[in-house]
Amino acid sequence: MDIGYDIRVAETEADRDAAFFVRRAVFIDEQQVPEEIEMDQFDERFSPTIHFVATKGTQPVGAARLRTYADGIGKVERVAVTETERGTGLGRALMEVLEQTARGQGYEKLKLNAQCHAQRFYEKLGYEQVGEMFVEAGIDHVAMEKKL
Repeated sequence: MDIGYDIRVAETEADRDAAFFVRRAVFIDEQQVPEEIEMDQFDERFSPTIHFVATKGTQPVGAARLRTYADGIGKVERVAVTETERGTGLGRALMEVLEQTARGQGYEKLKLNAQCHAQRFYEKLGYEQVGEMFVEAGIDHVAMEKKL
């Protein structure tokens, strides 16, 4: 299904900047997450973290990142879709590209901390809640996992 987006691994500095642009708009500007919490060591230039960016034309509209959590386990983080593109299927498509990449990296399971308002979105993708609700950056979250 082509929904009009280009979703790719952010391999260039421009792609990484585009992903960071989306994260800044969603997490820092919209959700008021402090920049020192949102941007961390996994965003540094030579970190092995895999960043993803989604564009519509030339406009960055989605982002996510994937990093190693433990042997065979990946951690999905910073999944963001700009307000104008929510409800279009972009989030699902972004996660599909991320999961395909994770399989290619040899991950057998993915973990993530979902904001509670997004829990149903992840459940529809096959993620299951593990543990109790907790607060991170002033926002209610639940830990979730999915076997690949």
